[in-house]
Amino acid sequence: MNKKIALVSAFVLASLGVFAQENDSTLNLNEVVISDSKFDLSKEKSGKVIAKITAEDLKKKAGQSVAAVLSTVAGVEINGNQSRNGKDLGIYLRGGRNHQVLILIDGIPVTDASGISLSYDLRLLSVDQIESIEIMKGASSTLYGSGAATGVINITLKKASSKAIAGNAYMNIGTQNVSRQNDFNPKEYNQGLSVNGKLKGFNYFASLNSTESSGISEAKPSNDYTTFEDDNFSRVNSMIKLGFTPGKKLTLDFFADYDRMKNEFDSGSFADNLENFSLSEQYRVGFSPKLKYKKGEFVINSGANVITRDFFNYGSFTYFKSRSVNTDVYNKYQVLDNLFIVTGAQFQFHEMSNESQYASISKETAKFNMIDPYFTAVYNSESGLNINAGARYNIHSKYGNNLVYNINPSFSFKELPLKLIASYSTAFISPSLYQLYSSYGDLKLNPEEDATIEAGFEAELLSEKVKINAVAFYREEENAIGFDLMTYKYYNVEGKNNIRGVETNFEYAVNDKIKFNANYTFSELSKQSRVLNPKQKVNASLDYQATSKLGVNVSYQFVGDRPYEYTVYLPPTWDPVLMKETLKDYQLVNANVRYQLVKDRMNVFGSVDNILDRDFVEVRGFSTRGRNFKVGFNFMF
Repeated sequence: MNKKIALVSAFVLASLGVFAQENDSTLNLNEVVISDSKFDLSKEKSGKVIAKITAEDLKKKAGQSVAAVLSTVAGVEINGNQSRNGKDLGIYLRGGRNHQVLILIDGIPVTDASGISLSYDLRLLSVDQIESIEIMKGASSTLYGSGAATGVINITLKKASSKAIAGNAYMNIGTQNVSRQNDFNPKEYNQGLSVNGKLKGFNYFASLNSTESSGISEAKPSNDYTTFEDDNFSRVNSMIKLGFTPGKKLTLDFFADYDRMKNEFDSGSFADNLENFSLSEQYRVGFSPKLKYKKGEFVINSGANVITRDFFNYGSFTYFKSRSVNTDVYNKYQVLDNLFIVTGAQFQFHEMSNESQYASISKETAKFNMIDPYFTAVYNSESGLNINAGARYNIHSKYGNNLVYNINPSFSFKELPLKLIASYSTAFISPSLYQLYSSYGDLKLNPEEDATIEAGFEAELLSEKVKINAVAFYREEENAIGFDLMTYKYYNVEGKNNIRGVETNFEYAVNDKIKFNANYTFSELSKQSRVLNPKQKVNASLDYQATSKLGVNVSYQFVGDRPYEYTVYLPPTWDPVLMKETLKDYQLVNANVRYQLVKDRMNVFGSVDNILDRDFVEVRGFSTRGRNFKVGFNFMF
């Protein structure tokens, strides 16, 4: 792997050499981002390197899950995305865990208050509902509150078209194989239908999606002579969005979602189970009015969800229920031509309950709320200097008052295609209700505090054919919440955990038909424990638009070694013993072919994942996918 590091370093230096020769052009980052200010802002004026997955990018990754798509972004690892459908997911962004990554859907935070980490379960979401995704890395609590310690994943769902009535229907089928299993029978089915349109101040969007899959056991047999039962997975997603525009300045948007997921699972690593299953149901509603006025814009993003989860595990049921309410009211005001201020206040309420034959948690006990006033100032000078700075005062019903802040300067050179960035930001992360009130919890847990410093650059070269960025970061977390595998209790880790890393991304448009993209991530944790975050990771893809109708995409992924801890019970006393192991690196090659069968009406695609049929370990004792095929179509009307 040292050769790979040397190759990446040489590549960056060569690119900078090209940049030195291209000093007569200006930076032209016209793409609009919203994550670092909550309002439209050109990349040129943004002080962050924000990764954006567009609708066009998603077409090139047709057939992949949300987790698999996100896992190709520099600095992001979604552990479990290479396992069977339904495997629980670990979201590691810059070495952070699930509870340190905030997920937004259409700008509204989504959480499961009954979950271990107060985070959102990405398995509930269908990739076919998504229009685009922004990933902003670094502590972002100033704008987004508790939970945004390592970054924000901002998912935008599909919207109404400009026609009075339009629609989309799709279906794809695929195989479900582990390595060295050549079963070409379809075992995965995805299908969906949507209808949308606009009519004189009114717009609508409604969709129904479903997924069913089988063919792979969650747990992996410990030898080649044992066969485990296949574990089934099914999901239904329904969504309706309504919008009204009474005037040019006012928009009123409503949404309602229902998501249902049923998942069979096993008893753990190398342990089959014929009976275990879970059933999750989510109900979400929300209202988002926006009012534009002469010097600004006023927004209310509000949402509420109820999630129920029924687990049948080890012969008994456990019932979980959670309720969350989130209202974020904020205003953008243009003080000067080059200065605007965002002021707002966010209210969050979370409660949970669970019940089993062994223990129960009452919703009257397990709840808390937060009220956070905040402000952010964004200054963009004509000289190229940009400053984004702000603070948030978190008022927590259990943990009192906490102040977080950020300062994010950047500089775009007028005579050079280069932008320099730097930032320092802090974050506050509350323990989850489960970590506090469950039988594994501890009411004496302290909230986690994070701070991140980063610096880097972003450049466009050769008349915008080449885009390159690199960011070095250092993150420090205090009072990190861990889980003791010997006592089965949550606890605050003593001392500070330091994470350092580098993220680079390179894009090269060879011509109108050929585009190459690659990224490299290095991240190192001083205390790795059970965080399955690879120290090194590489993604690369080559896209070839052979004709106006035919496109081909080939991608490569390298995931480095990952330290791992687990517990075993050894005879004759069967006392727990903590074991440590390093999961070996693995490499994957995937391909996708897409074809426009009927212009603006029907597209078809075919994909092959893990072309080389590599047998690898993503999580110890659990199955991973071998070579698999998928074909599908998308019909638009």
